[in-house]
Amino acid sequence: MPWSTAFDDPVRVDNRRQLRTLQQAADYIMRLPEDAQHEAHWQIAIETLIKAAETGGGWVMFARIAMLRALNAGGRRG
Repeated sequence: MPWSTAFDDPVRVDNRRQLRTLQQAADYIMRLPEDAQHEAHWQIAIETLIKAAETGGGWVMFARIAMLRALNAGGRRG
């Protein structure tokens, strides 16, 4: 599957921003401060995004869930 693969439903980052594709989600993580990128919830999200890009199928849904969980970890949003 290409990185341009869209999530079934966009991942809402805040009231103005949504992540619609695997690539947008990966780019979002890469723009986080480096120490944040190394937090377990972001590591899980990026690993799941990679798996989704490599294999597709249900992994795209799991990648969306991992992004939602990472965004909500510790009660903070990016």
